[in-house]
Amino acid sequence: MKRQKTLETNANNSNLFDLLSEEIVFTILDLIDTNPLDRKSFSLVCKSFYITESKHRKNLKPLRQELLPRVLNRYPHVNHLDLSLCPRINDNSLDVISNTCKDSLNSIDLSRSRFFSYNGLMSLALNCKNLASIDLSNATELRDAAAAAVAEAKNLERLWLGRCKLITDMGIGCIAVGCKKLRLISLKWCIGVGDLGVGLIAVKCKEIRSLDLSYLPITNKCLPSILKLQHLEDIVLEGCFGIDDDSLAALKHGCKSMKALDISSCQHISHVGLSSLISGAGSLQQLTLSYSCPVTLALANSLKRLSMLQSVKLDGCAVTSAGLTAIGNWCITLSELSLSKCLGVTDEGLSSLVTKHKDLKKLDITCCRKITDVSIAYITNSCTNLTSLRMESCTLVPSEAFVLIGQRCQFLEELDLTDNEIDDEGLKSISRCSKLSSLKLGICLNISDEGLSHVGMKCSKLTELDLYRSAGITDLGILAISRGCPGLEMINMSYCIDITDSSLLSLSKCSRLNTFESRGCPLITSLGLAAIAVGCKQLIKLDIKKCHNIGDAAMLPLAHFSQNLRQITLSYSSVTDVGLLALASISCLQSMTVLHLKGLTPSGLAAALLACGGLTKVKLHLSFKSLLPLPLFEHLEARGCVFEWRDKEFQAELDPKCYKLQWEDIAQ
Repeated sequence: MKRQKTLETNANNSNLFDLLSEEIVFTILDLIDTNPLDRKSFSLVCKSFYITESKHRKNLKPLRQELLPRVLNRYPHVNHLDLSLCPRINDNSLDVISNTCKDSLNSIDLSRSRFFSYNGLMSLALNCKNLASIDLSNATELRDAAAAAVAEAKNLERLWLGRCKLITDMGIGCIAVGCKKLRLISLKWCIGVGDLGVGLIAVKCKEIRSLDLSYLPITNKCLPSILKLQHLEDIVLEGCFGIDDDSLAALKHGCKSMKALDISSCQHISHVGLSSLISGAGSLQQLTLSYSCPVTLALANSLKRLSMLQSVKLDGCAVTSAGLTAIGNWCITLSELSLSKCLGVTDEGLSSLVTKHKDLKKLDITCCRKITDVSIAYITNSCTNLTSLRMESCTLVPSEAFVLIGQRCQFLEELDLTDNEIDDEGLKSISRCSKLSSLKLGICLNISDEGLSHVGMKCSKLTELDLYRSAGITDLGILAISRGCPGLEMINMSYCIDITDSSLLSLSKCSRLNTFESRGCPLITSLGLAAIAVGCKQLIKLDIKKCHNIGDAAMLPLAHFSQNLRQITLSYSSVTDVGLLALASISCLQSMTVLHLKGLTPSGLAAALLACGGLTKVKLHLSFKSLLPLPLFEHLEARGCVFEWRDKEFQAELDPKCYKLQWEDIAQ
């Protein structure tokens, strides 16, 4: 009996988690991995939790370069290192990484980083033997020596070099010889790379699955080698102006393994050359022809042999009714079709097409300004399994047609109705789409709180809501959304001029909110924004431009509670030196726009800029350029900050209806 009491006492005094295996605790951590604050709370419970969380974390996204040594020592088992928040990564930083993560590092993202060179990359490639993925996009100062260093990563499988404009065929040749295990390489905008470099990749890297050659000055010389790659599945030739029909005419056998082809903006390719290129591509599933050849009967007929085709994107192409009708007559059934900004889309052609492709899941008819309720009737009657419908600026579609969407397409998850004639009856009908997660209602001047309330009551899975310039929305509509959609992550209610602090107080209950845009809402004050700061601790992006009643009193709660904030727009608000300086305590803050702040002085701005150590982009009025010392800018730029100067005068706000008329004039 005495022994039993002793055992019970020990059980009560011990940590029950100590009885669980490490694998079980790791499974628990997997379930809370989406929110960094939850992980932090877990690690602060006790020493054993702290150690367990350190062992478990495989992905790391540091905020500041100077914290790297300490962070990497805490997390010794990191597989993926994302340095996109650290603009200043030099060779010393890469040395620290290569020495600390020798055995564990599998991938590294340097796409937003600068200041490293050949030496740092060489250290990384030689020491991290398991490195399989490197993203060097936007490293515009890297040359062939850096490419030669990358070539030492013998196990490399994925490499992104987008916009590395100084790398030439010689550097790419080194990579081709050294990295024979490559499966993916992106050379987008590497304008120094031509047929020779691409040809070497094709000859030496036989395992290539994905190849992005967008905007390269290549010609027909390298194409035969590319299309001989036995495992090639995805090739992007967007903007390759050196390729034309004559270049493709000889390629009669195509590429049998190809599943995705993008020849957007290849203006010298017609249905003749395209037919040659895909003649042997019987496995093709995705085809992107945006801003290229006209969609005619001849083009449609040349594509009908592709028996496995599922997705076709024709954005920006001139189309004919005969072409769309021919696509409708294909024996295959498409799951995705994009006709965004296509000139020539009419009720006749679109109706004929959707009648045959009844299994469409995604349809984009953005800016198809000639279609009417006839098209909507055919779409909703035939394509009842749609999950995504984008139809921004279909201005001839009357309000009655939107009722059909809710009645017949109830599996929708994404719906873009920006700049349309939808009214409250349409919203009431659309609220039947209970799976809706993204709803865009910008510049919809016929909707009010009544319609939005139906969405709030029935669309509980909504995470994204855009109400930009929908002037009929007030606090009542926002209250319904905040009550019915607790998982809301993004809301844009810019220029909804009747919104007050009541809306912000109700939205503060949406704890997952990370993007909040309320520019041009003159009635909201610091009190409302303070509530958002306290309740929405995952806030990443904040836009309060032209919110004249928001001042320093809101910046203090933001500085204290919104430690994840990365981007803020304060233009035309009442924030002064005090508020701006308070924001410096937010270590994540990267981007700041401060135009026309009457209470901002040169000395206050200078102090705030120096204190915000993580800034990568700042937009300022041109007048400050001469008021601040040049060494200040040099110091901040050396730290990785880029300045954008604006010389805009104060602009009076337009009435929503006037704005829409102006918008339509521009579109026409």
